[in-house]
Amino acid sequence: MKLQPDRSLAPTITGHGPGWVAVNGERIAHSVIIGSAGQRIAWPVSTYEALEASHFALLAELDVEVVLFGSGPRIRFPRPAWIAPLVARRTGLETMDTAAACRTYNILAQEGRSVAAALLLEPPV
Repeated sequence: MKLQPDRSLAPTITGHGPGWVAVNGERIAHSVIIGSAGQRIAWPVSTYEALEASHFALLAELDVEVVLFGSGPRIRFPRPAWIAPLVARRTGLETMDTAAACRTYNILAQEGRSVAAALLLEPPV
């Protein structure tokens, strides 16, 4: 039996570390939204404390099945009021630390799922 890797056109997160991720080898040092349909959108937030409902309203406009919220170096859940736009559109939201969100995004995107990763990249301490 000959095995061949699946080919996907989705952007791939190729690395991550404190305050950065790499998408298809390009290093990004600010919060970012990566979508399996090729989206790469600067997410205008630099700390968890600065998050607002408007940041999650932007995610609801992506028209994906599920959003993976990478909440930084540790798991921090969004407030219920923030995610109302996602609930209204029946978009799933999974919260995890940013490293786990990167790994999970790659798996789902390579499976051909309609997914986005909203990655909070806080400046290293």
